[in-house]
Amino acid sequence: MIGIAILFAMGVFVALMMTRRLATPLALFALAIVIGILLGLPWIGKSESILGGIVSAGAVTLATTMVTVIFGSWLGAVMDETGIAQSLVRKAVELGGERPYAVAFGVWFVSIFVGTVTGSAPAAILIGLIGIPAMLAAGVPPVVAASTIVVGLACGNPFQLQTWNYLSQALGVPIGDVQAFMLRFFPIVLAGGIVFLLVQARFAGRVRAWAVNVGVPPKRVPGYALITPVIPIGLVLGSAALRAPIDIIPAVFAGILYGVLTTQPRRFNSIMLKTAYKGLELAAAPTYLFIVIGMLLTAVRMPGIVPAMKPIVNALAPHNPWAYAILFGAFAPLALYRGPLNIVGMGVGIAGVLLTLGTYPALLILGTFASISVIVGVSDPTSTQTVWSAEYSGVRPEAVMRLTLPYTWAIAIAGIILAVLLYLR
Repeated sequence: MIGIAILFAMGVFVALMMTRRLATPLALFALAIVIGILLGLPWIGKSESILGGIVSAGAVTLATTMVTVIFGSWLGAVMDETGIAQSLVRKAVELGGERPYAVAFGVWFVSIFVGTVTGSAPAAILIGLIGIPAMLAAGVPPVVAASTIVVGLACGNPFQLQTWNYLSQALGVPIGDVQAFMLRFFPIVLAGGIVFLLVQARFAGRVRAWAVNVGVPPKRVPGYALITPVIPIGLVLGSAALRAPIDIIPAVFAGILYGVLTTQPRRFNSIMLKTAYKGLELAAAPTYLFIVIGMLLTAVRMPGIVPAMKPIVNALAPHNPWAYAILFGAFAPLALYRGPLNIVGMGVGIAGVLLTLGTYPALLILGTFASISVIVGVSDPTSTQTVWSAEYSGVRPEAVMRLTLPYTWAIAIAGIILAVLLYLR
């Protein structure tokens, strides 16, 4: 009965989030408290309690991820303040000339680089403020222009260090294993992005090109400063190959220093402080979300969860590898609208239950939810990057969802199959 009540509570809060009657952080916080109540936990105590365990201890469960997000946002702010991001986009636009989909490919390619640094609306803004007007001016349809931004960011996400940290902490998987899967998953996402743009170039056509003002002249940025986005990931992967691994946070900070020193070294102090404060502002929303996600993770790891959920999961969970792939592949769009398969939301509770019960290998769960997250990052009409890109292009977020979902769904299925082949034998 307790297990059924927990599932019912999850369903209720998913519905409240999908209908936007309750904000995601509030819904996840409330669900964590409700799970604690249903498990019969005391309100006061150090560890196995609602206030001391779920709320207090849970709030700092993802502390490393939160700090990584802050540093990643700081690097994004540096790229904006110094003109690095704008220069990257303008060079891509210049190479495309008057060919609409050459411009779109260039903007998409730059979006991949920025996507390795930061995600959500700030990343879309960094690229879109110049990239979207440039695509529209070249004749790319507005919905394709908006979609190009978020598809590019999703292609860079497998290399985003904040994503590695979050998945590692949330799923209890060593960061090296997260890195290994994401590197294998990257070619699938990249191929999906290329197919998306090729299909649009073949069938979407073009609209009448207008003379669109793409902004003020850019700040002068040396060519060698444009590699700033790849400095952190280069340090992490390169040092790992040399068996002298550098942690993620120092690697991101190295990128920050490189970006400032190679562009405006004379203003080092002022730019470092200004962008540090801006980075905190940009990181505020995801940081609060990670706080409540930590609480939900703690709730579903409480001792009483195993006897409550095990009979239900054992009855419903497929153990045949292809049945598993078919089930999660078919229901992958349930990640939309902050649904139950969204790993940065309610999905962390589902994943936590499966991990606690030991139903599937942790790496399989990692691969499954990491693959499904592509749908969230591109096609979810409630994702901040999708909302901003769509509205700035003059279309509804739902139009981006309709255009991109066939591609992101296919990418998610391919990623799940990859995870099954790797980890479920």
